[in-house]
Amino acid sequence: MAEINIYCDESNHLENDHRSPMVLGAVYCSDDRVKVVHGRIRDIKQKYRLPNNFEIKWGKVSPAKEDFYRDLVDYFFDNDDLHFRCVVIDKAQLDHKSRGQTHDEWYYKMYFELLNKILDPENKYCIYLDVKDTQGREKIQKLHSVLCNGMYDFERNIIRKVQEVKSVEVQLVQLADIFIGALQFAHRTDVRSETKLRLVARIRERSKYDLSRSTLVKEPKFNIFHWRGGGDA
Repeated sequence: MAEINIYCDESNHLENDHRSPMVLGAVYCSDDRVKVVHGRIRDIKQKYRLPNNFEIKWGKVSPAKEDFYRDLVDYFFDNDDLHFRCVVIDKAQLDHKSRGQTHDEWYYKMYFELLNKILDPENKYCIYLDVKDTQGREKIQKLHSVLCNGMYDFERNIIRKVQEVKSVEVQLVQLADIFIGALQFAHRTDVRSETKLRLVARIRERSKYDLSRSTLVKEPKFNIFHWRGGGDA
């Protein structure tokens, strides 16, 4: 039985922010490898003379740091301990009223959609999410309940913890931000950056996916699900 840590982030999650696509993503690895991964990321920062507390963010990708972010992407794909899954959502397809649900209720369904393909009842999990707003604690408690109910984990033996963290303090949440940002950028036409385009191209090359379609459900390394609506969602 393995203990797995899952580090989650999201973008464009608000209902009426007129920004699309929305992306939920998670980087995950076994708990006993987290320190090694964090140490290697610090080594890459030192290689480029960046302080240990430099926050890795898609919004900080720039020509001056292109090689640094490329090395981070390559480290992820070269490391068999690290895995990524995301859900990409075109919010223009949302129709909560006709489905008798609120945006928050749908939001929890999407988080379950993100995580249920990662969770295995043979393992134990701690899930960490970036702090987003002042209602975070209530949302975290609700999400924990939704996930446990979906896994029939009523004693919370599988999903042991769902906790908010500050992304600036957790490098694997920051790594999730990079891939979420890249997936979002790959679907936008209103903003162009040659540096970010090259980084997206590198992710396409290393993942062997074009990012515009869902991967196989069992894809273990870089798993993408494009939510198209329908069903109960």
